[in-house]
Amino acid sequence: MHHHHKHCDELFADAEAAAAEKDWAHAKMSLGAFHGDLETHFRTEEEVLFPAFEAATGMTGGPTQMMRYEHAQMRELVARMEEAMREQDGEAFAGDAETLLILMQQHNMKEENILYPMIDRSLAGQAGSLGPVLRERLASA
Repeated sequence: MHHHHKHCDELFADAEAAAAEKDWAHAKMSLGAFHGDLETHFRTEEEVLFPAFEAATGMTGGPTQMMRYEHAQMRELVARMEEAMREQDGEAFAGDAETLLILMQQHNMKEENILYPMIDRSLAGQAGSLGPVLRERLASA
């Protein structure tokens, strides 16, 4: 999952750079790729990883609930960036992109340093069955 964070970060940076250059065609392509891969990442966590963790630990209102909340915030920011891109509003795009970048950095740090290690410990016995499912879903992105 950590490697997929980096992949999404690269797509995001490309979209942000294209919008800053007012290359709206490239920004649209890059933002579309970022949005698709980000959504795949979120759905993989929300539909596979988080439910497995919650079933193993009984924790349904803790860290996974916060991650889902942050996913919703990021989805809203991406939607606002898409609207700014359609309007070719570089200032609005840059403002929402800056907010999204900060949120993604904080979110990824929490996942990578806190939640993923908890998941690794809790689901160690399921690595053989869960790992291929996660890899397959992310590979399609």
